[in-house]
Amino acid sequence: MEMVEVTIERRQGQGKGTARKLRRAGVIPAVFYGPGRTTVSIAVRAEEFERKLSHLEGSHLIRLVNDGGTDAELHDKAVLLREIQRHPVTGDVLHADFFEVDLTERLTVSVPLRFVGKAVGVVEGGVLQPIVREIELECLPTEIPEFIEVDVSHLTIHQAVHLSELKLPERVTAMGEPTQPLVSVLPPTVEEAKPAEAAEAVPAEGAPAEGAAAAPGAEPAAAEGKGGEAKGSEGKGRKGGGEA
Repeated sequence: MEMVEVTIERRQGQGKGTARKLRRAGVIPAVFYGPGRTTVSIAVRAEEFERKLSHLEGSHLIRLVNDGGTDAELHDKAVLLREIQRHPVTGDVLHADFFEVDLTERLTVSVPLRFVGKAVGVVEGGVLQPIVREIELECLPTEIPEFIEVDVSHLTIHQAVHLSELKLPERVTAMGEPTQPLVSVLPPTVEEAKPAEAAEAVPAEGAPAEGAAAAPGAEPAAAEGKGGEAKGSEGKGRKGGGEA
């Protein structure tokens, strides 16, 4: 994996007010930290951050460059972008965390899965159902893959791809249970009309369909009863096959 270089500078001042001023000036407040070192407040230009880092997938290795290399504590450091805080409405980056790594030591990182191919079960009407979208891998920082490709073209309905079936680069190990399913094909879901509802929707023989006008000259039939009172259907709604 090729390292991406990002220019940073040491940041002065703390608090929300200072951070807002930096963002208005086109600068993203950030922190640089790691094992055995104190956290350092840094800043990176928003334009450079969006251009170089926002599109990257997975745990991509980054090289911090201090302008002129004058700050030995910050210059030429290998880091991972551990967290990005974005505005919930605009999506603008509000803050970033850079974690220093040792290039000679293996570490555990989360890497996204990329599903490729059209499953046989999908062609037959099934639905492709991703179960997890990223997995944990153990490897050297210089060998972190941007993503892991998962071929789903052979899957039929009810079949799945498991963690043990992944094709990983050399010296890269998947963490987790080998039997863990990653993606499967579900059977098609077709909602059938209930028999009672279907029967209810069909008008009785000789009765007008719901919403239709009565035939010209038709009079309501009188029902048997004391005093000859007529019991018409007028005023009594009829339950239809469904509500609008």
